[in-house]
Amino acid sequence: QVQLVESGGGLVQPGGSLRLSCVASGLTFHRYVMSWYRQAPGKERELVAAIRDGESTNYEDSVKGRFTISRDNAKNTVYLQMNSLKPEDTAVYYCNGVFSYLTYWGKGTLVTVSS
Repeated sequence: QVQLVESGGGLVQPGGSLRLSCVASGLTFHRYVMSWYRQAPGKERELVAAIRDGESTNYEDSVKGRFTISRDNAKNTVYLQMNSLKPEDTAVYYCNGVFSYLTYWGKGTLVTVSS
């Protein structure tokens, strides 16, 4: 059974940092494009960042220069380092893995940026 389990969310002040982790099990991790999505209240889910096995990455424009996605294939883990957080980054962050027609989602972790 495939599982993606996120952790690392929480409450942080504007300008602060958080690192999200997503541990995958039940799949051949290195084959998957791993991504982080987020969904803010009343908004659609959006792609934040993605990373391929060759470690090429792409980012949503509003997080470029602030967020960094990385992966450790030996640990079946993908990370999202979030710096200079803003209130508009408040959302539930979801881990996603895609390989061919297979797509898996985690249950999400809440990030709240507020003073």
